[in-house]
This record gives sequence, C-alpha cells and structure tokens, in this order.
Amino acid sequence: MSADDRRFEVLRAIVADYVATHEPVGSKALVERHQLNVSAATIRNDMAVLEEDGLIAQPHTSAGRVPTDKGYRLFVDRLAAVKPLSPAERHAIQRFLAESVDLDDVLRRSVRLLSQLTRQVAVVQYPTLTRAIVRHVEVVPLAPSRLLIVVITDSGRVEQRVVELPTDVTEESVALLRIKLAESVTGRRMAEAAAAVEQLPGQVSSRSAALFSAVAAVLTRTFVESPEERLVLSGTSNLSGAWVDQPSTLRGVLEALDEQVTLLKLLALATADSVTVRIGEENDDANLAASALVTAGYGAGSMVMGGLAVVGPTRMDYPGTMAAVRAVARYVGELLGER
Repeated sequence: MSADDRRFEVLRAIVADYVATHEPVGSKALVERHQLNVSAATIRNDMAVLEEDGLIAQPHTSAGRVPTDKGYRLFVDRLAAVKPLSPAERHAIQRFLAESVDLDDVLRRSVRLLSQLTRQVAVVQYPTLTRAIVRHVEVVPLAPSRLLIVVITDSGRVEQRVVELPTDVTEESVALLRIKLAESVTGRRMAEAAAAVEQLPGQVSSRSAALFSAVAAVLTRTFVESPEERLVLSGTSNLSGAWVDQPSTLRGVLEALDEQVTLLKLLALATADSVTVRIGEENDDANLAASALVTAGYGAGSMVMGGLAVVGPTRMDYPGTMAAVRAVARYVGELLGER
C-alpha cells in the first residue's frame, strides 16, 4: 500500500469515527478502533500530512481532528461505488411505496421513508409540468357560465383551473369542448398541447368561439407558464439531533428549507439514476454552507420527472445516504412510470 493510499485509509477512518461519535478523532482512537496495521507514530505523521493538505482540521484546542469539506469531498469522490441496499431493505422500500394510492401518497411516503432511512430531512419535488405529457383533460360544469378544467399528466399530477365564461354554456357546447380537447392535447407534451389549444377557437363555429377562446386562454397559461413548484418535506424533527453540535447553523438550515428556492434549483439539475453530493460551501446558499445535500432525479427511462434530496450536516453517513436516495428515486420513478 502506497503512502497516499494509507493516508486515505486514515482519512476514511476519521470520517467514520466522526460521523459515529460526533467527537474529534485522535490517533489513539484510530489505533484502538481500526486495523490500520501501522504504528501510532505513523498515524500521527499521516494525520499531520492530511491536515497540511486541508483534508482534516483541529477544532478549537482539541487534540483530535475532524474532516473538512475538502476531506469529505475526497472521501465521497473515492467511493468505488454506491453500496447497494440489502435485498430486505429494497423489498421493504418497494412494498411500502407500492401501497400508495395516488401521486400525493407516493411522494408523502417516499420522503417519510427516506427521512427514516437516513435520519435526516428528506425533500421531494412534485413532477414538473414542463416535462409532462397530457394524459387526460376533463371538463366539469360548475355553473351556467363557469367550468372546471382538470388536466391529468402521465406522472399523475393533477392541475385544476376554473374558467369564467362570457355567456352561459349549453351541454352540447361542453360535449364538443371535451371532444376537441381530447383530440388536441391527449398524449402531447405541454408545449405541444399549448400550441394545439391556441388553434381551437378557429376550428369551431362563431357561436362556440367565445367558449373555446376563454378555455384556450386558461389552458395555455397552465401548459406554458412555470407553475409554482411544490416540495414535500419530512424529517424536520431530525434537525435538532443532526445539528446538535452545530446549533448556530440550524436557523439558516430552517430558513433554506422554508424558502425552498435553493432546493428547487438544485433539484432541477438532478438527473435520472445518478446521485449528486454537494458539500458545505459547494452549496450557493450561505444558509447551507455547513450542510450536505444528496440529490437524485426520478423518472421513467431517461425522462426526469422531478428530484428528491436528503439535507443534513456535512458530518453524515454518505455511503448509506447515497444508497437510500438512489434506491428511493429509482422506485418512485418506476412506480410513476407504471401509472
């Protein structure tokens, strides 16, 4: 084993001990807890080199060392592969998510499960409309001059819009509207559906043009404009325990979770079947400068519907968290792809 490889083993041992104990790690503890097959003097020398390289640091006047963001990054980058979950864990995830009854239930279950697996805060993004395909559009009369338009996408997302009409509408006009909408938008992506809807008023008689124009205006905004994205969070009760040794950072983390803008930007970059780890100051938001985010996209095939993430302190179980995020994202994608 080369000196560099041995020092990485020392770094890995320091990461493991610090994650487990939350206490700075000294050379004596490394000798006692890990089979490094070298003397305590060699470990002290290796720790000195790691500290000089900025991979570990000495907090306050403690004799022990803790990993730095740079050290965590090297540790994560040197992971040969994300360790798979056990067959029992995978089966439990699959069974728990398969019991969900609709999209809302899938997402609520996924974040609850992910927060339980990692003991951190879990976040999942609702499927984005821009990537969605229209599965069905329903028209429901609410009053003589008011309609409810319900759009259901391939991911199971439901968007409802109320349309106020200039005049009362007949049953025959509503029936025609249903037929025309089904022909124009079913099976199309949102941008294509928007273009098709804009053409509808010119395809009907002048008697129906006002109805179709009012509906087209509402649906075009629904299909084209970026809607308010929604996030589902679980595990906020884990915050105080996760940041027990960093109470000064907890307020910032809560603000970031509440504001959601940073999380949405990060989740928008998630790719299918790939896990991304952002550590400390790699996060643009200063409120997350002492946090780590493990993210992955979920979807059907190569199409990403949305993203999910785990938010925790930089001192987290990266291998276990990465495995859990990847597994849950994969099962959520498969489940939504089947619906």
